[in-house]
Order: sequence, then structure tokens, then C-alpha cells
Amino acid sequence: MANPYREIFSAPGSKAFCAAGLIARMPISMAGIGIITMLSQLHGSYWLAGAVAATFALAMALLAPQISRAVDRYGQRRILPGVAAVGVCAMLALLLCSYLNAPDWTLFVCAALAGCMPSMPAMVRARWSELYRGSPKLHTAFSFESVLDEVCFIIGPPISVGLSVALFPQAGPLAAAILLAVGVTAFVMQHKTEPPVHPRTLENDVTVLRQGAVLVLMMALIGLGTIVGTVDVVSVAFAQHQGEPAAASIVLSVYALGSCLAGLVFGSLKLNMPLPRLFLLGALATAITMVPLMWANSIITLAAAMFLAGLFFAPTLITAMALVENIVAPAKLTEGLTWMITGLGMGVALGAVVGGWVIDAYGAPAGFRVSLIAGLGMLLFAVAGYRLLQNSTSQPANALA
Repeated sequence: MANPYREIFSAPGSKAFCAAGLIARMPISMAGIGIITMLSQLHGSYWLAGAVAATFALAMALLAPQISRAVDRYGQRRILPGVAAVGVCAMLALLLCSYLNAPDWTLFVCAALAGCMPSMPAMVRARWSELYRGSPKLHTAFSFESVLDEVCFIIGPPISVGLSVALFPQAGPLAAAILLAVGVTAFVMQHKTEPPVHPRTLENDVTVLRQGAVLVLMMALIGLGTIVGTVDVVSVAFAQHQGEPAAASIVLSVYALGSCLAGLVFGSLKLNMPLPRLFLLGALATAITMVPLMWANSIITLAAAMFLAGLFFAPTLITAMALVENIVAPAKLTEGLTWMITGLGMGVALGAVVGGWVIDAYGAPAGFRVSLIAGLGMLLFAVAGYRLLQNSTSQPANALA
């Protein structure tokens, strides 16, 4: 039986840009949790740590679509290096401010500037789309990318938290900045697989958010991101309250591991179910799996509940990306994919702030109520936008087959 994952790497250059993209996206999983760990150690406040991390995530979420629009217009090589340089320098400034015990407002300013980072998952997916548009291999490629996203969240948080705890508080975010610089440099050197620049037209200047289906998907993914943001903050607080601060990285990795395994299986399947229905079922399952988190009373029970919750993250995200590829014109694909990552980023920011506030006010276990509410919100948007998604997708490409 043919291995679908081996087949997608038959295209020349695919292994190189995929590997570089993996390195360049590592900061997504390392920077936020690294900032939380760093500031909670230095200041002892989860609200401040969560708020600064949320500022970083929100800035990245808002800037990334604009960066991607520029990439669609001018190309990855012309835009990505300069943008990454700004993000890396701002992150280094944030670490310096934390080391010098500068006023809190400087942390927020530097975090906002550090959010000037490209959405590398969207950049890599744009290259896969150029290779396999209209082919079943694109589903496998998107699935593989979602698995790599989860691999980052399996190995990223332990590296970031471990470095900050074992070496010095700034070590985790520092490693994230270095990986961003190295990864983006290696990625833009892969010239042959870079998507072509689309001519600038009046239609291309209009944001894809004017398409109602894209907006529905982004709002739903805000709910999914809120779950992730809450889980980040609550896991760190829960583990510290249990007297095992290092266990936070294990809990986060278990969540990502469940999603990674589910994504691998999902990517190997040939499903005939329409994409809007798959997305609705994914949102429903995500909301239901938030309930067991309410019962977690130890690291073991929390890890078990997190593994279950993670099983539906990657399949739901894969389906959302497939819907965007189906709905959005090729000239706007990078922007469309980035808005999905933006939805996740905005949700992460919201979850970090609200989760941090709830933890400070009511304790760590209460923070999981935010995850449950976010799951229900995601389901609400999936239900409300179901008909719109149906009408926006083309029937021949409406299934993962």
C-alpha cells in the first residue's frame, strides 16, 4: 500500500522548504509560553505574564495577515527577511527589559513589536498549494503540516520552559528568537519552490474577510485558539500549585501529542464527507472534550483529559485550512490561510488574558471554565455558518478524497 506522506515529498525541493519551515515556526510554540514562564518567575504575577504574552500573540495575529498580503503581492523573498529581523530585534529588547527590571509598560511595547513575525505555517502551506492544487495530495500535505504544527507544540514548550527554568528566565524566548532567524533565512533560500507573485489588481486589494465564509471560519478558530491560550496559562499555574512546575511542559506536550496522532491518521484517510459537515463535527467534538478538564485534580488526570481534548484539534484545523483553499482565490491564498492562523492567535491572546485573570481571582482549576466556554463559542459559529460554508464551497472539491 502506497504511503501518502511519502508521495507528497516526490516533488523537488519539498523536503528542504518543509524542514526550514519547521524550524521557522518553532517560535510560535516557544515564544508565548516562554514569556509566561519568564515573567511569572521574575514578577510572580500570572496576570502580567499572561497579558504581556497576549500582547505578543495579538500583535502577531493582527500583523501577520498584512505581512501575508504583502507576500502575495511582492513574494516571500522580498518580505520575510525584513519582517523577521524586526521581530527578532524586538524580542531581544523584551528580554533586555525583563533583565534590567524596566517598567512594565516597556514589556508591553517590546512584546507588541516582537509580534511582527510572518505566519510561517501559511507560507509553507502556500508552497504546498502551488505544488498540488486540485490534487488529493494537497489534503495529505495540509494534514502533514498540521502534524508538524503539533510537533512544534510537543517539543517547543518543554524546550522553552526547560531552558527558562534550568538556565535563566530569558533562555526560552531567546532560543525562539534564534530559531526564527535561522529558519526564515533557510526558508527564503529555497527559491525554486516559492509561489509566483500575483499581479496587483483592484480585486486583490480587497481583504478576503469580505467573504462571509472566511469570516465564519476565523471566528470559529478564535474559539479554538482561546482554548489553547487558556491551556497554556492554566497548565503552568496548575503545575506550580501542585508543586511540580516542570510538569507544565509535559501536560502541554500531551495535548499536542493527541492532536499530532489524530492528524496523522486523519491525513491518511480518504473521506467523502463534505468539508462543512466535517468542520461542524470537529467543532462539536472539541466542545465536548472540554468537559473532562473540569474534573482534573492532579497532573495525571489533567494529562489524560488534555490528551483527549487534543484529539480533535488537528483534524478541525486541517478541515478549516482545506475550506479556505477551496473558497479563496489563488491570488489571495496566503492571506486567507494567514487569517486562520490569525484567528488562532487572537484566541490565544484572549485565552491568556482571561485565563490569567480567572486564575488570579479564583485559582488554577477555575481557568478551565474559560476553555469550555470557548469550545461552546466555536460550536456556535460552526452551526450558525454551516449553510454559508456549504454555499461557498465547490461541490467537486468538497470532500477530502
